[in-house]
Amino acid sequence: MPVTIGVFVTPGRVIADSGSNALHRFNRSFEYDGLGDAYERFILTEILPEVEKRTTSNGRPIHLSKNGNDRAIGGSSSGAICAFTAAWEHPEEFSRVFSAIGTYVGLRGGDRYPSLIRKYEPKPIRVFLQDGSNDLNIYGGDWWKANETMERALIFSGYEVTHVWGEGGHNGNQGTAVFPYAMRWLWKDWPRGNSKNQFLSDLLIPGEDWELVGEGYGFTEGTAANEKGEVFYQDIPTSKTYKVGLDGKLVTLNVDAKKASGTWFGPDGKRYTVAGRTRQILSYDGRERETVVADSISGNDLVIAKNGNIYITSPNGSDPKGRLYLLRPNGTRVVLDSTLRFPNGVTLSPDQTQVYVTESASHWVWIYKVMPDGSLAYKQRYGWLHSPDTEENAWPDGVRCDTAGRIYVATRIGIQVMDQLGRVNAIIPAPRSNGQTSNVCFGGTGFNVLYVSAGDKVFRRKLKTRGSNTFDGPYKPANPRL
Repeated sequence: MPVTIGVFVTPGRVIADSGSNALHRFNRSFEYDGLGDAYERFILTEILPEVEKRTTSNGRPIHLSKNGNDRAIGGSSSGAICAFTAAWEHPEEFSRVFSAIGTYVGLRGGDRYPSLIRKYEPKPIRVFLQDGSNDLNIYGGDWWKANETMERALIFSGYEVTHVWGEGGHNGNQGTAVFPYAMRWLWKDWPRGNSKNQFLSDLLIPGEDWELVGEGYGFTEGTAANEKGEVFYQDIPTSKTYKVGLDGKLVTLNVDAKKASGTWFGPDGKRYTVAGRTRQILSYDGRERETVVADSISGNDLVIAKNGNIYITSPNGSDPKGRLYLLRPNGTRVVLDSTLRFPNGVTLSPDQTQVYVTESASHWVWIYKVMPDGSLAYKQRYGWLHSPDTEENAWPDGVRCDTAGRIYVATRIGIQVMDQLGRVNAIIPAPRSNGQTSNVCFGGTGFNVLYVSAGDKVFRRKLKTRGSNTFDGPYKPANPRL
């Protein structure tokens, strides 16, 4: 181990009024058992800065490393899941976790971790687990089996993980006994960092990480690629449109985008946008000459089929719930659905027989069958998305498909990737920005670079797959694995 400073924190209490008969409010479960980054932020912004104000016994100042590879975090019971959560949320701050008799059960959502671990891109953390077969088996779950399930999930996802199992109960006896061994294992090979093992082997390319495309925007949206693979996106507050060339260079187009959001390229090669300021659907040719396609639509996103049918989401219509429109090539406009709560992203399946619509005020992606006249039928809930612990919805936004039929959804926790049956198989977090991921598309000459808009930034990442383009015509993917 390197020279180590131990910082020990007791769960908080809200103290009752003095002289009253009232109980204190005990915040152990609130602070420790829930998911999210609140506790990690508390440690980094309040506790550690306070420690650095102190001095050692011989009067020397205390300096704490800011490198996550130099930090471990650990605890027992609820403190164990709290420690794991801090590293899970921000592995760049804590890369080593000691977990004794961990409470990975149904108290405040900790039982969701094994599923999330299996789906998320692996994080650079090393985990030591301890528990006993006589641990608690009560209303919240089975602690022993939950720890075994955590270990199984971590192994499946390629993490550096080890464990010491025993026969003890919910106490610190074994955890204390194995603590020296656990520290030696957690700090082995220091200062070398932990390896990032690949989990999403069918999507991710070793060594290929997120790359910043641009930053400093108000709110980015409307990612879309043309037939060449050039990528366009919008900065809504400034009404600006940006283009990323095949050489990777970024240029600002000389157009007033009229606070455009959704963007798509039609079979005619034109770029279509949903102009929020003028409540119009606009098209732009290769010389950026603008044409009004439709008026009086408070739209958000759109997708265009090979036959020219345009499907448009409108979350801010006159009804309490938004609308889903069909705009036919002859200009006919049809309201297809007016029951969704904030319909947002929309796309077509690769074979163009299904329409997917994200419902932002929920955790659902809806699916419809495309009928011969372009209308939609057989509506049903399709994709169940994960939500962060601090929110009641996943806020799904932009959505795209690849040629294998996978569906990529921009959500609060990053890009959730569903299979053809609507099951989230993978979660790819985006880098930090001042907002959540809002839209996605595939660009580049091979349409194998995933572009993501997120608040004030836009990122890209090369993948092993290829994006599906509606202007190429219907394409039937391989049958799903049932």
